[in-house]
Amino acid sequence: MTQAQLARGTSPLLAVRDVSVVFGGIIALNGVSFDMHKGQILGLIGPNGAGKTTLFNCLSRLYQPSSGDILMDGVSILSRPPHRIAEIGIGRTFQNVALFPNLSVMDNVRVGAHSKTSSDIISDSLRLAWVRRSETSVNKKVHEILAYLDLEDVAHTIVSGLPFGTQKRVELARALAADPKILLLDEPAGGLNHEEVYVLGALIRRIRDERHMTVLLVEHHMGLVMSIADHVVALNFGKKLAEGTPAQVQADPDVIKAYLGSKDQ
Repeated sequence: MTQAQLARGTSPLLAVRDVSVVFGGIIALNGVSFDMHKGQILGLIGPNGAGKTTLFNCLSRLYQPSSGDILMDGVSILSRPPHRIAEIGIGRTFQNVALFPNLSVMDNVRVGAHSKTSSDIISDSLRLAWVRRSETSVNKKVHEILAYLDLEDVAHTIVSGLPFGTQKRVELARALAADPKILLLDEPAGGLNHEEVYVLGALIRRIRDERHMTVLLVEHHMGLVMSIADHVVALNFGKKLAEGTPAQVQADPDVIKAYLGSKDQ
């Protein structure tokens, strides 16, 4: 999706408005604002300690901003507890995979699909007809996603015994199982080799194009971000440093200084 297409008067899917986070006397985020439009891949970059993961944790409601607001489809999400964020269409992966290590791949993905179901212990115990229909729908969804991410061969494997790169795909599968509108990817290229990073980039584009999802990507791998992002926001010391197309941000003097330093430093 081009910047021209996004500029045609459409309201943002996600709006971050003057978000600040203070831990004691430490300012982790300081008045950060940006918009993300439907169908966009937005890359969030910055050196270590820039505030990227803090912002991600605000979006997924693990942290409460000290001030500011975060709007999805024009409605604030800040009153929602973390366990109710998936139901409005926000899914995420974590920098260090957060899977259930003693469950199979299939069961881990099934957990993600169940965030879209409604049931209770009595209905489940009685195996009511609507519960059986729901379980059939969940199983169909899980098998489709396993096939989509080439995980069928390890569907019944305990996830702790899988290579790290495969575990990352399992976590992505679990996030996709909830059918999110916005997919938050926290350093998905971490621990991957060059070939795996290339495959990951193509996969993120496919997810955006084929599953019609909007992607917010936090990543240190600049080659990945700059090759797939439509829009890039750069943070440094909790503040927004620059924003624009990948080419604009790459050429920004403040971004270059933050990453490479200057002669005066």
